[in-house]
Amino acid sequence: MLQAKIKIVAVALFYQQNINELTRLAIWELTETEDFFATKVSLQSNVTHHHKRLQHLAGRYLLPYLFTDFPSSSIAIATTRKPYLPDEQYHFSISHCGNYAAALVSREERVGIDIEMYTERVHKIKHKYLHPLELAFVNSIVIEKQTELLTLLWSAKEAMFKWWGRGEVDFSEVLRIDPFLMQHEGIIHARFEKGKTNIPLELNYRMMEKMCLVWVNNESKK
Repeated sequence: MLQAKIKIVAVALFYQQNINELTRLAIWELTETEDFFATKVSLQSNVTHHHKRLQHLAGRYLLPYLFTDFPSSSIAIATTRKPYLPDEQYHFSISHCGNYAAALVSREERVGIDIEMYTERVHKIKHKYLHPLELAFVNSIVIEKQTELLTLLWSAKEAMFKWWGRGEVDFSEVLRIDPFLMQHEGIIHARFEKGKTNIPLELNYRMMEKMCLVWVNNESKK
C-alpha cells in the first residue's frame, strides 16, 4: 500500500515515503556543494569524478536522514560491491541517476531501490536484460510508451538485483517480470528464479516527470 508521499520543492529533499513502520525511502535532489555533505558523511569510496562523488555522498547522507541512529561509519563493502552493515541492524539500498540520489532503509526487510531517467538508450540494450516473453510484452503496447516501459523494466530489474545482493545474476533469465498495466504508480509482480530458488516478489513503482522509481522490500533471505 502506497502511503505518505511527499514532494518538497523548496529544499533538496525531492520525495519521501514511509513504506511501513520499519521501512522508509527518500530521494534527494543534488543542489548542494560537496562541502554540505562532507560535514555530515564521509566519502567511503575512491570516487574521482566530481558529480559521481556528489551522488555517492547524497546517497550516504540519506541513510541517517531516514533513521537517525543509522550507523554510517559501520558500512562495509561486500565482494559483490554491495554496501551493507555486518550486524544487519539495518538493511539498505542506494541508487543514483542524474541529479538525484535515492535510499531505502529497513529495520527488518531486505530491500532494493532504483531510480532511472527516461532514455532512448534502453532500446539498444533491451535484449540484454529482457526475456523474450518480456520483449513481447513491450512490443504489445503503443510505441509512444515503450521508452517509459523499457526504462521501468530496467529499473525494476536493478532493484531486484540489489535486493538479491549476491551478484552472478542473468537479468534476462533469473529476474522475471509478469505483464502489467503501466500506470502512474502501482505494483509489478516478479520472480527471482535461479536453480532451485524461486522467490515471488512484489515491486512497487512510481512514474515521475523525469524518472521512474522502483523498490522492493521483502523478508530476509535464508
